[in-house]
Parts: sequence; structure tokens; C-alpha cells
Amino acid sequence: MPDGPFIAWTKFQPPPELWERLKPVARQMRREPTPAENRLWQRIRKRQVAGAKFRRQVPFERFLVDFCCFEVRLMIEVDGPIHQYSVEADAIRQEFLGFRVLRFTNQQVFLGIDGVVGQIGEAVRAGRGTPT
Repeated sequence: MPDGPFIAWTKFQPPPELWERLKPVARQMRREPTPAENRLWQRIRKRQVAGAKFRRQVPFERFLVDFCCFEVRLMIEVDGPIHQYSVEADAIRQEFLGFRVLRFTNQQVFLGIDGVVGQIGEAVRAGRGTPT
């Protein structure tokens, strides 16, 4: 059976006890996104980037991911002062989850949104194996 978006998400859904704790947090973060997350969401929602479907604030295993496209196994993180991931931590997450992770700073989103969206589009096309 093909590995469609619904199947892909259910593979990574947290265990029920963790899901019950993450679900309200994810809903709250969707209702009250950071300004940078909201700005990026307005540019990637509704299949605006290479026709890719993105979800936001996705409970994923034990993580809460800012944006995710299951079709091409791509995660996007927008980092504000709360996020203090190192390159090593990103590599561990990427290997553990099996998804490519793109990380952008708030400053990149505010000052160079077109470049950020361009990089996301390139990653989507690369994930599909189509020319960039």
C-alpha cells in the first residue's frame, strides 16, 4: 500500500498518553502562532509552494514540529529565542525522525521571506526528485 499522508502521520503519532498532553499545546500554538511562524504560514499554506501540503504544529513522536510536509518528508522549524538547538541535536532529530529538517531564524523570515520560501520550494522539488 502506498505511504500516503494519512498513513505517514499515523506512523509517527505519539502514544495516547503523550498525545493527550501534546494535543492541547499544538492547538494553542496554532491559535497563537509567533509572528514569524504566522508570516511563514501565510506563504506556505494552501499548497502555495510547489503544490505541497503543509501542516502546522504537528505532534510528531515526542516532538512538536512547526511545519511538516509528509509527502516529501520535510519539516520546517522557525527558531525564536526559545529554540536553542545545536547542529548535533538537529542531526539526531533528523536521523531519528527520518525527515529532512529546514531551520530558519525569525530574522530570516522577517527580512528574507522570499528566500526562505524559495529554499522550501527547492527542498520540496528535491524531495519529489524533480528539477529545481
